[in-house]
Amino acid sequence: MAGAVAPKRQDTRKFFENLSGAGKSIAVLTSGGDAQGMNAAVRAVVRMGIYVGAKVYFIHEGYQGMVDGGDNIKEATWESVSSMLQVGGTVIGSARCKEFRSHEGRLKAAHNLVQRSITNLCVIGGDGSLTGANLFREEWSGLLDELLQQGLIDKEAACSNSELHIVGMVGSIDNDFCGTDMTIGTDSALHRIIEVVDAIMTTAQSHQRTFVLEVMGRHCGYLALVSALACGADWVFIPEMPPEDGWEDSMCQKLSENRADKKRLNIIIVAEGAIDCHNKAVTPDYIKDLVVRCLGFDTRVTILGHVQRGGTPSAFDRILASRMGVEAVLALLEASATTPACVVSLVGNQAVRLPLMECVQMTQEVQKAMDEKKFEEAVRLRGRSFENNLTTYRLLSYRNADSELPNSSFNVAVLNVGAPAAGMNAAVRSAVRVGITEGHKMFAVSDGFEGFYKGQIKEIKWGDVGGWTGQGGSLLGTKRTLPGKHLEKIAEQIKIHNINALLVIGGFETCDRIKQSASGTKRRVFIIETMGGYCGYLATVGGLAAGADTVYIYEEPFDIRDLQANVEHLTQKMKTSIQRGIVLRNENSNENFTTDFIYQLYTEEGRGVFDCRKNILGHMQQGGAPSPFDRNFGTKIAAKAIQWITRTLKESYKGGRVFANSEDTACLLGMRRRALVFQPVSQLRDETDFVHRIPKEQWWLKLRPLMKILAKYKTSYDVSDSGQLEHVTRVRPKETNTSAAI
Repeated sequence: MAGAVAPKRQDTRKFFENLSGAGKSIAVLTSGGDAQGMNAAVRAVVRMGIYVGAKVYFIHEGYQGMVDGGDNIKEATWESVSSMLQVGGTVIGSARCKEFRSHEGRLKAAHNLVQRSITNLCVIGGDGSLTGANLFREEWSGLLDELLQQGLIDKEAACSNSELHIVGMVGSIDNDFCGTDMTIGTDSALHRIIEVVDAIMTTAQSHQRTFVLEVMGRHCGYLALVSALACGADWVFIPEMPPEDGWEDSMCQKLSENRADKKRLNIIIVAEGAIDCHNKAVTPDYIKDLVVRCLGFDTRVTILGHVQRGGTPSAFDRILASRMGVEAVLALLEASATTPACVVSLVGNQAVRLPLMECVQMTQEVQKAMDEKKFEEAVRLRGRSFENNLTTYRLLSYRNADSELPNSSFNVAVLNVGAPAAGMNAAVRSAVRVGITEGHKMFAVSDGFEGFYKGQIKEIKWGDVGGWTGQGGSLLGTKRTLPGKHLEKIAEQIKIHNINALLVIGGFETCDRIKQSASGTKRRVFIIETMGGYCGYLATVGGLAAGADTVYIYEEPFDIRDLQANVEHLTQKMKTSIQRGIVLRNENSNENFTTDFIYQLYTEEGRGVFDCRKNILGHMQQGGAPSPFDRNFGTKIAAKAIQWITRTLKESYKGGRVFANSEDTACLLGMRRRALVFQPVSQLRDETDFVHRIPKEQWWLKLRPLMKILAKYKTSYDVSDSGQLEHVTRVRPKETNTSAAI
């Protein structure tokens, strides 16, 4: 309102304690194809539902179970979802159901729900499953009238069950649903693909082979596109980007050039729904025969198939599904007769609610655009995540001849600083290649700022970064040396090499991810110490992904009374059918309450109920190959950074010199809520705790109450960001110098 005084922060916050589930019944089902992470979503719905006082039911075997009723619809307990977080697929079953597509089938389903007073439905599946749920909701009133007329229910039952509320979560490894950046299962499927690609690369290099890999994606090329980015594939075929006439010659020429540059292997990735510009299928066997016939290369085909759906869910999928499950219950509690069925989506790092049918309609429009050969329109409708992946792939996929490249006359240097982090090499590769396509001369600085002042600087070419994407650590080398004592020598090196811009990849403490899954045999508690310095992010999200009982971090002080309460809580839990507990401690959470102290306390207090094991993960968290997310994120963020550098250099270039005196010529690029933001480094001074090397405000602290709720602790949960039903955006604002979508 114009002229209104803004209320204070504490007055605007909304807490979920005001939302009660007493007297309500919620049912959760999984439908359609299975996807890793579905179980995490089911667990979150069950525990959040019980936590707010609602009855929660499993519907086994999807819509078929809803139609059949009986033992397929069972009340869930807190313990019934224990130890399912790390299990792939869906433990409550999923089935295609022709009967539910008929009016008679939906009438049976309605009768089964009304018998149990279930009027809140949480559906985890693809667009077909969610469309069916919405139709069911639209028909609900008429179905009740029919049941009443047939004498199957009475007026009281019809009145008390008059409204059906539906919330959807998208479980699909293809990431083919519009309105969300990621669907449940996509990240895990990418893990399976990249594991296979990494394994294949070793044998391909041994024998100088070409491998053609087919991945899932009959109608959507997301898995193929992102896995191509994540492994540095030579070529990718996806339904949304059919190759032009003559692609066979272009592809063979590129493969031949790469082999001539002493690259010992070629990787070609094909989505199962790939087509050419004449709508003719592009198959792995056709590509293999083409390469063998034209180039004579030893070529093999690998079809991954259902291995992409298998295995344990990734940490990302566990966290995504847990957040979505909690948000779904909140949406059901807040739903009214006028609220449309909604779907819980991920935009940036924010969980949002969107009208289900708007998302379904746009998803269907994508296929319509592709059928009409409007492929650019289809890419735009897919959403910003897909579009940016494709843009980055195009930037990196084709190298013009040196004579065709623009000449910017600018020199750009890249260096890594701080602790090594998986994904650094993918970022360096992306920066070098995008910089070269922009016309810059690219330089690599070895060993961080120490190498900089010592003059360990050399030009780096396109081929020098081949194969870097999947390698862990830092191939440039990185040291913790700060530049402060050596600024004059660094300035001298900048002058010697005429460096106009610097891309620094690193930070305070950057880690890949924690991959923790511990399941004890007989009543065992694992005490695990994570890295992170004074930042509790790894411990917190690792705890959420592993279903931890307690997580100790620096940002949330604790005392001996808290420790005692945690031990008692865990002891009570272990007296039930639950047989394992996980306690995580950030390495610098408290200087006196060490990991050894906590281990000894739990061992003593849990004597006779459970035994303890201790594990300090240490530097293994920084080692290993980078995850698909880190490869992809590093690649995209570095490409954005180089484009920003190019733009800023051009704006700062006057009279043959670069003038970089304003604060916005030294920026930090990172994600804030829903967008990548270029923020002047000078502005970060007021936002940073330099003593402990962490931001003063941490967005992820809002996830801590969620973790506590799922571990059965009574706590307060700020849901100020929830509850706003948004709409699917079709026209996005143009990117500015300070903000960019990812």
